[in-house]
Amino acid sequence: MLGLAAAGVGSVVNTTLLASENKKHIPLVGFNHLPAQTNIKMANSIIHKAESRGHADHGWLDTHHTFSFASYYNPERMHFGVLRVLNDDIVESGMGFGTHPHDNMEIISIPLSGDLEHKDSMNNVAVIKQGDIQIMSAGTGIYHSEYNRNKDRSVNFLQIWVFPKERNITPRYDQKTFSLENRINKFQQIVSPAGEAEGIDINQDAWFNLIHLKNNFATNYTIKRKGNGVYAFVIEGSVTIDNQILNKRDGMGIWETDQISIQSAGDAELLLMDVPMQ
Repeated sequence: MLGLAAAGVGSVVNTTLLASENKKHIPLVGFNHLPAQTNIKMANSIIHKAESRGHADHGWLDTHHTFSFASYYNPERMHFGVLRVLNDDIVESGMGFGTHPHDNMEIISIPLSGDLEHKDSMNNVAVIKQGDIQIMSAGTGIYHSEYNRNKDRSVNFLQIWVFPKERNITPRYDQKTFSLENRINKFQQIVSPAGEAEGIDINQDAWFNLIHLKNNFATNYTIKRKGNGVYAFVIEGSVTIDNQILNKRDGMGIWETDQISIQSAGDAELLLMDVPMQ
């Protein structure tokens, strides 16, 4: 969702996204972070406060970027390991992203509210809403569009890009509905490498988990793979991770550890992205 131009009310925006990641390759260099005023950096961890994210309001689209994206460029915030994009998008009613291309990227969509309609060049037509998770392995190349099918309310979703483990694979689409109740005070695995029983397959050694923590609930998360780090994103509420307080839409990356501690202050929703660091 990039290089965007304003559109008339009620229309679907036709726009070309960023230049292909294949053509504009960003080398993976571990956590790829340096000290900056907008970042709070500690040993083996970094915090990105919600207000430090890139922001653009196009009228039909209000979007925040944790990492460099479209007109937001910050050389100190390019990616966290193979996690390339974490966008928090709000699309107004009757609006959307016109047909546009992707290649060699794993693209995950997590709706937080509203209904998002998807169409692609593999002849998939689907609607995703809260509780649904969608993954596209763009591989050798696909085209797709995303549209807010509701005429009376906006749709809010997280769009996440992950560099693939294997390039130029046959494009693939999948989606699954997960029970909201099954993430209360426990990790609900929504994304995992191919072959695992839980989660939608991703072409990467990555695991995503959602958890809804009740007041003062405490737990630990164990990193799935040696060499991976975890990027935590607070969807709602406030949590303490490894003694650091995070609020709504704050992010924290941690690496070179086997486990992290988590405690909520009131009800909170948390997304954990366990990804290779290089």
